[in-house]
Amino acid sequence: MGTSDTHLLLSSIMLTFILCLSCSMAKVEALNKNVSAFYVFGDSTVDPGNNNYIDTPFRSDFPPYGMDFSSHVPTGRFSNGKLPTDYIASYIGLKELLPPYLDPNSNNLEVLMTGVSFASAGSGFDPLTPSISNVIPLPKQVEYFRACKQRLEGALGKQRSEDHMKKAVFFISAGTNDFVLNYFTLPMRRKTYTTPLAYQQFLIQHVKEFIQGLLAEGAQKIVIVGVPPIGCLPFMITLNSPNAFLQRDCLDNYSSVARDYNLLLQRELNGMQSQFRSFNPDAKIYYVDIYGPIADMIQAHEKFGFDEVNSGCCGSGYIEASVLCNKISNLCPDPSKYVFWDSIHPTEKAYHNLFLANVPKIDFIVNN
Repeated sequence: MGTSDTHLLLSSIMLTFILCLSCSMAKVEALNKNVSAFYVFGDSTVDPGNNNYIDTPFRSDFPPYGMDFSSHVPTGRFSNGKLPTDYIASYIGLKELLPPYLDPNSNNLEVLMTGVSFASAGSGFDPLTPSISNVIPLPKQVEYFRACKQRLEGALGKQRSEDHMKKAVFFISAGTNDFVLNYFTLPMRRKTYTTPLAYQQFLIQHVKEFIQGLLAEGAQKIVIVGVPPIGCLPFMITLNSPNAFLQRDCLDNYSSVARDYNLLLQRELNGMQSQFRSFNPDAKIYYVDIYGPIADMIQAHEKFGFDEVNSGCCGSGYIEASVLCNKISNLCPDPSKYVFWDSIHPTEKAYHNLFLANVPKIDFIVNN
């Protein structure tokens, strides 16, 4: 093959690549004019399987996790099926399922362009929290996003990549592990932060720093989720109720901490939004409530078709999660009758209800 033939072949390959990339971009824009991509950060509520690719015991890539997922495959999602972010990605027309960033199949431009999850089950805003189970800290998740962004810049050019990021939605779901696995379970943080309020303020400072980090990377639409009624998690009832095996009611002294944190978080986000107006008027920060919808499913469970609200479907439902919920565990006959799949994580049906409860807010975020 001569030099001119080689140049012709390379030119043809480059042209084909550019055309394919343009088609991908056109496809994304055609699906949704307002949102170009969906990038997710956080913990097990939004981790579709990143923990499969790291050395941690906190994973769920084995049965019975995923039993109601397509092909009944355990993907690493901490549920019997889909996560809320899967429903959101499908609803806004980007992709049917949101993949984990660390999955080798995610390592192509079209997948990265429409969105991935960087989340890691067990992570949190407190730097101590991810170290408990050796999972991916939130700052490291931002590093992964930065590498993703650099790949897009190399393919699209800096200006098109910046425009793409301006229309992307950045979604953050974390904080529950900071309270459940860290502050209320281990003594270390309680020695330093002697009141829940002091610890809440510590967490919110980390939330602010995380959001500022995303803004510095070009994010314009940032969504942050509050924490659930943590006193209603089967795990918390088992560990903290004096008669956990006889009387399993929500523990309001723990859920009240979650409510207070959510109020402080909303107040802080409103303040940040006001600060940004002067130098970054296009940046928008949205709060999404999950406390209310989950509390409703528990308190009015018959209305939602649930029979069991204070124990999980897997094992005894009192303490099992991750490796303790496994292929030899007893299972409830019908997960759709349970709010919780294991002792911490909701079922696919509960997650779907959570998504449906927030559709008006999702529509508002997408269209503003």
